[in-house]
Amino acid sequence: MVDSLLRGYTKFYRRKVGGERSFLKRLAAEHQSPDALYIGCSDSRVVPEALTQSAPGDLFVIRNIANRVPTFEDADASVGAALEYAVGHLQVPHIIVCGHYGCGGIKAALHGLDHLHGAPSLREWLTPAESMAKVVRNTLPASTPDEQIWRKAVEANVLEQLEHLATYEVVRQALDSDKVELHGWVYDLSTLGLHIYDDDTDRFVPAEAILRQE
Repeated sequence: MVDSLLRGYTKFYRRKVGGERSFLKRLAAEHQSPDALYIGCSDSRVVPEALTQSAPGDLFVIRNIANRVPTFEDADASVGAALEYAVGHLQVPHIIVCGHYGCGGIKAALHGLDHLHGAPSLREWLTPAESMAKVVRNTLPASTPDEQIWRKAVEANVLEQLEHLATYEVVRQALDSDKVELHGWVYDLSTLGLHIYDDDTDRFVPAEAILRQE
């Protein structure tokens, strides 16, 4: 497996050096200025640069299990440091929290975390999601199919992280001065569809619907 990754790097190097040497040299020399901070799941099937067709330098990325943003009061140093750097120093104009349907972390939270006794760090990380998932399950009719509950929990998780972002002073100040916008996305692995949270309707709608409004 490692050999295949190294061979992939060789292909990358030959292709990029041959066709984009001047771009890459300029990128290395200049101060980075990404268009957005992307907060997504570590799931290997959801690659932000591929999903958005972004070039090197376009995205500042945080990825972790279930695209979580702990509140400032319970802050994870890695997430907090990346937020402070991206918003305070790089002054990104957009923050995107992108979840995905079929998220294993959210499924674990829905079914309870007791079975994660052999993974204490994972269990600790997902504990806040367990409370969120319980609220989602309790607000839906008892007859709701498990798959639909799972999808609703994925969406609710994205919205919760958007709320958590505002607990960080650097983000709150940027929001108050209209220097940053927050966006909630959910990617569908099965259909390749992207769903965007629409504040006006309080629901996730296909990205195409948002683009048509512009």
